[in-house]
Amino acid sequence: MLSHLMAYGASEIATKLSRLGVVIAVARTLDLAEIGVAAAALATGDLLKSLTENGIGQRIISAKQADLDATCNRAHGLFWIWCLGLFVVQSAIAAVVWAVTGNPALAALILVLAGEYLFMPGGLVQTGLALRAGKLKQTAAIAGGQAVIANLLSVALAMVWPSALALVLPRLLTAPFWLLSMRRLHPWTSKPGAGRAPIRPFIRFGWPILGTEIIKTARLHADKLIIGALLGPEVLGMYFMAFNAGLSLATSFSTAFAAVLFPHLCASNDRAASMRQGLAVSIGLVGPVVIAQALLAPWYVPLLLGTGWDGLAELVSILCLVAIPTMLWTATAGWLRAENQPLLELRGTAILTVAMIANTVIAAPYGLTAIAWGYLATACVTMLWLSRPALQFALFPTRVKA
Repeated sequence: MLSHLMAYGASEIATKLSRLGVVIAVARTLDLAEIGVAAAALATGDLLKSLTENGIGQRIISAKQADLDATCNRAHGLFWIWCLGLFVVQSAIAAVVWAVTGNPALAALILVLAGEYLFMPGGLVQTGLALRAGKLKQTAAIAGGQAVIANLLSVALAMVWPSALALVLPRLLTAPFWLLSMRRLHPWTSKPGAGRAPIRPFIRFGWPILGTEIIKTARLHADKLIIGALLGPEVLGMYFMAFNAGLSLATSFSTAFAAVLFPHLCASNDRAASMRQGLAVSIGLVGPVVIAQALLAPWYVPLLLGTGWDGLAELVSILCLVAIPTMLWTATAGWLRAENQPLLELRGTAILTVAMIANTVIAAPYGLTAIAWGYLATACVTMLWLSRPALQFALFPTRVKA
């Protein structure tokens, strides 16, 4: 557990360092309106991309060995159908955005992001098998490598061609790297003789996970769309910069933690002990880092971003601290999935999302600082409350059943 989490942690550190270069370059080359347009396109794309987290990969990870070939055969077909459908839907959304807003730049950015779906299905079965085989260090290296390459491309584009496209195009350009790397990491070919697993178990297990991922992504990105609609693209650009400098640490590390925790819990004979280990390691690693990041923000934000960005330091400091309760809820969500209780995760994620969106709408008239403080307070109270069953299970396993 620790070695895998450290591998993902190293990957995230490399990603964050390269992402810092993007923030610095963008702060010096793009105006706030361009950053806001890119943020709106990325938020829209990520909302659609959350539909790829549909539980199919988890079925591969948790399948019995005797059913594995049939499960992979079925999953491969489902991945292609699903991803091609998402490509069509996002392309249609781009057309609608152009027709309704008259903003061809925003529509083009959304269309560029849709191209990722053409590369994904060719490597998703291999990803699930690699995670099942315990190749978490390698998958972490691939994910980190893709992110670092994308961030370096963003820096280069921002310097030579300053536009919102610099934040979006690298996600498409690095998709082939991910695809080829995953296919080489864990080669797989379909075995027609094994048949195909029934679809119903995929649907029964997958739809709550799909709903959870949609709602979770809405929690992470709906605030940007609301801020853009209520306060304009310039304010959204400022919030996007603060988000990437602060809260992105919480989201990136929690994603890595979730990738490690679910296979670890599925393979463990003592889930309570594994939960205790996961909580101790994750919060022990994240807590000191985010506290230091929050305290040092007034110093490094103006130093890195340049003059004119001093007011962003307080927002960054506040958003950094969200990482701590986020790790607690991430552990709870992984435990619920391992206990085959995705509906409870869906319910908790819905409660959390509604609370976060309500905070953004209520606090928006009072400015970004009010939104950030409300975000932190809402995250602490709601995530701690929702995580009570997992904490009780980890600390008193004989008293709790998921």
